Amino acid sequence: MASSRSDSSSCSIARAEPLRYLRIALLLVGVTALGFIVADNDPPAIAASIARVGWRLAVVIVFPTVLVALFDVLGWRYAFTRDRVGLAPLFLTRLAGEAVNLTTPTAGLGGEAVKAWLLRDRVPLPEALSSVIVAKTTITIAQGLLLLLGVVLAWTVFPADSRLLTAMEWLLAVELVALSIFVLAQTRGLAAFGGRLLARFGARRFESHEGLGRVDRALAEFYLRQPGRLALSIACHFVAWLLGALETWIILSFLGTPVSLVTATVIEAFGTGIRFATFMIPGSLGALEGGYAATFAALGLGGTMGVSFSLIRRIREIVWIGAGLVAFALLRVPRSPDV
Repeated sequence: MASSRSDSSSCSIARAEPLRYLRIALLLVGVTALGFIVADNDPPAIAASIARVGWRLAVVIVFPTVLVALFDVLGWRYAFTRDRVGLAPLFLTRLAGEAVNLTTPTAGLGGEAVKAWLLRDRVPLPEALSSVIVAKTTITIAQGLLLLLGVVLAWTVFPADSRLLTAMEWLLAVELVALSIFVLAQTRGLAAFGGRLLARFGARRFESHEGLGRVDRALAEFYLRQPGRLALSIACHFVAWLLGALETWIILSFLGTPVSLVTATVIEAFGTGIRFATFMIPGSLGALEGGYAATFAALGLGGTMGVSFSLIRRIREIVWIGAGLVAFALLRVPRSPDV
């Protein structure tokens, strides 16, 4: 028996190895691509553009990022069947989870599991997991709405035969298909399927976990009985995405390349589409910079400005990752559940 269990464990590890190596490879590809993109777009000019922002970089780090996070937290709060957790704990939990998503090659899923785990002393785990899944769904729907808005606005900015406009339309189509499959999977036992999938990669304790069935039932109940909270969750996340367009407008103003809010929305929408399509790469490293370079070039703003813009966002991202890791360290300490 011991030998059999050992063989099974060895097989599970062997199956997990290719996936881990793929994630590491994608990260290395992203870092390499970023290096080539920066080198190809006049590094001294990029450095000069970032230096031009100066002290205003502190403004970018704080505003509107705090508002974006607040609306995303509200979107997550409405993903519960009722208000079970305060905004402050949700804010810190989301901060920690997003830091994990951006720094680990887990295809944007590791942070979602961390969010549910950090709420273990506040709500039952099945409820926490279902809220995370619902929030992931609503934030993706809101992202799709922003991309749709971006495509509509892009028709007023680009000629009909523009390659960038065509790319945005394809990204929107891919996102709609993927989102439809994701929602359909939730109605067909997503959590139980995920448990079986995890078992194939060595986490066999989830294969027949009773809690996964409760997660599936909680998801079904939410979608059937909470259409109002579902709509509010989508609306809050959509406002957060729109605030991202405001950030784009502010950064470009600081860079000395002011654009209209319409153009800023198109840039933001295309960027979110690239993030969606390259979710396997941690932080969409390299892919996002290349996408911005192409977008800015198509808009007549220059690829160098696109890379400068992206790197300023990376600086803001690094600061908030640090804050998220601090939040994670604080939240790891268990607390007594609320009565």
